[in-house]
Amino acid sequence: MQNPFGNNNNNNQNPFNLNNLPLPPNYAKIVNDQGDIRIAKVGFSWTTLWFGPLPALFRGDYYNFILMIVLDMDYALVAMFFGLNFLLEFPWPSLFFCFFYNMMYFRHLFNKGYRPADERSKEILTRAKYWKEK
Repeated sequence: MQNPFGNNNNNNQNPFNLNNLPLPPNYAKIVNDQGDIRIAKVGFSWTTLWFGPLPALFRGDYYNFILMIVLDMDYALVAMFFGLNFLLEFPWPSLFFCFFYNMMYFRHLFNKGYRPADERSKEILTRAKYWKEK
């Protein structure tokens, strides 16, 4: 497969043979001991901004999905209780989560035993402060 991103992603040696997988420059690959692979964006989450907690549900990230739903409901209840209905016109919780959701997703997977699949992903995750060597 031809790499449309031109970042020459073919120089890494790993047991999972992910070298020919073309990725945009801000995406990282992580893997666990069973060989399960996750690929996700590092940085700002546009999908969380536009769709709220649904990206977490589609990724199977139920922990963060429930967290977002509970905080969204809490925000709405507080706004309605104090009569601040104008706050409900814009999705403020989604604006907050779009900055942090990708980091929360990666860190939750790191706690489940995932690790960067290659040096490129490790460097991206370290630079974004998502990953620390133990």
